[in-house]
Amino acid sequence: MQRIRLRYTKRGRLRFTSHRDFQRAFERALRRSAVPMAYSAGFTPHPKVSYANAAPTGVASEAEYLEIGLAAHRDPEALRAQLDESLPKGLDVIDAVEVRTPNFVERLEASEWLVRLDGVEEDEAARAVAVFLAEERVEVERLTKNGLRVFDARGAVAALELVPPQVGDGAEPGAGTGRDVRTGRPCAILRLVVRHATPAVRPDDVLSGLRATADLAPPVPAEVTRLAQGPLDEGAGTVTDPLALDRAAAPTGSEPAAGPRASASA
Repeated sequence: MQRIRLRYTKRGRLRFTSHRDFQRAFERALRRSAVPMAYSAGFTPHPKVSYANAAPTGVASEAEYLEIGLAAHRDPEALRAQLDESLPKGLDVIDAVEVRTPNFVERLEASEWLVRLDGVEEDEAARAVAVFLAEERVEVERLTKNGLRVFDARGAVAALELVPPQVGDGAEPGAGTGRDVRTGRPCAILRLVVRHATPAVRPDDVLSGLRATADLAPPVPAEVTRLAQGPLDEGAGTVTDPLALDRAAAPTGSEPAAGPRASASA
């Protein structure tokens, strides 16, 4: 059985797609593309597809991952292109590699997020970031299926900084990564790197921490995009490519560097 790891996106309005909605769309794409899927054994066989750490509904992402098992060998790039054509625009398959190394999920150590705060002045956001980072511990509350839970949002943050927005005059801000802002409107953009831990700390938990420590309260909900997830470079505070090990282990010339749409996530 051949196994392929895929990287896909949730862009634009498709960020409101739930994980279950994406699963259904992806299974339809597999059928339309006539992918020779491997199936599990037993009375109710199902295609061998495994998903890794999906982003919450309503959050855009440039770095979602899944793995499929095939009953017949296929070229990863040709398979990527087929699946991409069969999915709606916004759910884009941008990279594919043949599985050559184990423990992929363990490589997803952290996520890098872009947090867009419309209606917030940059000076106000910079002050809040400085106050938050100066704290050793920032306790926040979240209602879970097991009741109200209190946990530390500060300890999971590997990097948090204000980044300069790209100002434009178009009617639709947010081309690609959502960093464009319209002239004349205050908007602060934060880059956030969060370690994957238990309990999981999400961008909205960090925003709750900014509210608790510095009284930062955006007038409209934040727009959040996951830019990357993978191994964490602690020194640089950056997230690296989790597919790099599979590419490095491939025989020379057997794997393309990345799909043609991958540049949109840079």
